[in-house]
Amino acid sequence: MSVRTRNRTRTSTIVILIWLLIGIFAAFQRGYFGSADPSCSRVGSAALTVVAGPLNYIGLNPKVGCSTPQPSK
Repeated sequence: MSVRTRNRTRTSTIVILIWLLIGIFAAFQRGYFGSADPSCSRVGSAALTVVAGPLNYIGLNPKVGCSTPQPSK
């Protein structure tokens, strides 16, 4: 592996980690990690917020609307 490829890989890894850390911080600020009710919508919105990263701070507010199937009676 050449030095240029190794540096590019290292830089990409650092950028992705910073991106995800910013997303985790945004999800924490929105209170997604403090809930005792882990519903499908809440977990999905938290995951999408983490993946969106810095886009959360320029107006993106990802929300997931889903429902889990209810057991039959």
